[in-house]
Amino acid sequence: MISLAGRDILHAWGKFVFTGVGLGLLIGVTLIMAGVYRGMVDDAKVLLDNSGADLWVVQKDTLGPYAESSSVYDDLWRSIRGIPGVANAANVTYLTMQVRHGERDVRAMVTGIGADGPGTPGWPPYLVGGRQITRGHYEAVADMATGFKLGDRLKIRRNIYTVVGLTRRMVSSNGDPMVFIPLKDAQEAQFLKDNDAIWQQRRRTSENPVFNNPGTPGVLEAVIASQTSSPYVNAVLVQVARTHAPEDVAQAIRRWQRLTVYTRAQMEAILVGKLIATSAKQIGMFLVILAVVSAAIVAFIIYTLTIGKIREIAVLKLIGTRNRTIAAMILKQAIALGTIGFVVGKISATFGAPYFPKHVLLVPQDSVAGVAAVVAICILSSIVAIHAALKVDPAEAIGG
Repeated sequence: MISLAGRDILHAWGKFVFTGVGLGLLIGVTLIMAGVYRGMVDDAKVLLDNSGADLWVVQKDTLGPYAESSSVYDDLWRSIRGIPGVANAANVTYLTMQVRHGERDVRAMVTGIGADGPGTPGWPPYLVGGRQITRGHYEAVADMATGFKLGDRLKIRRNIYTVVGLTRRMVSSNGDPMVFIPLKDAQEAQFLKDNDAIWQQRRRTSENPVFNNPGTPGVLEAVIASQTSSPYVNAVLVQVARTHAPEDVAQAIRRWQRLTVYTRAQMEAILVGKLIATSAKQIGMFLVILAVVSAAIVAFIIYTLTIGKIREIAVLKLIGTRNRTIAAMILKQAIALGTIGFVVGKISATFGAPYFPKHVLLVPQDSVAGVAAVVAICILSSIVAIHAALKVDPAEAIGG
């Protein structure tokens, strides 16, 4: 049987192969976009896994601490630890900011962790270098994605921290690497104001006759002292005893502490369903646009190649070749072009993903879906060329 694809490869291989490579790069971008979405979902799950928590206790009626601002008192964990079913509870703060190292700024999620030591909720579960934080101030454990090394000195707000440990795949839901510092330092970095703001606040307080009443000495000093410390954290992370169901313990905390409590499934739904929902829609739109563009390119190329062989097709019809056979040849040519494009796209996506700024997770399911989509696009795109070939008059073979 005559193969139109084979003929193009033999006599015009450059045009056919380079067209396949161009299509492959487009398919590679499509696979990368799907990998970006998978990476965002994986980052959200990694964040929850690494926290070591079964429950997240946050400010009432908020989606905190990852999707929305949340503030609770830092002595709340003592009351929560006394509730039946609670194995461990610890304060934690999260602050996404620029961390300065020398002349370089790195965007990171600064996480304040309690002083109870490794194994406590919120602490990095493992290290790939150095040690955990052992001092109460000015030590940090950084994710390797920050590019920091052991012994580096970082500036967070007004304080300098020394990197004493390195970890891996500790990222926020946005993919920002995490930097762990002592909780007190994180509270200061997150809630305390700069010197000018503190001066303005003290001036306003001193001018308030309620606080600065000559008849009640000492009130002004007490109010100012209360303004210089921060008694808040973003959330309390809770580990539940194996003998209790997380939902039962969460219900008890909601009832007695009157706070919002999320289980692992609920927090995952917030991160995946709400926090990255807009990004997922944007990626979905790009995938649709790329699919339409790919279909248009394949249709144009197959139509051009078919029109270029219109005399050969007329000869085939003249010698009695059935329309079904001609249509099958064009269809095979389109699928061959799509196969070359997918192979090129898969290779380019695999080797290009590590260099992408975001975490790209390529999963086999997306590759299988990609093959099916490419074949479907090629079949649909060849319809125009098949229609043009079947309308060819056999007389054109002899110049009629």
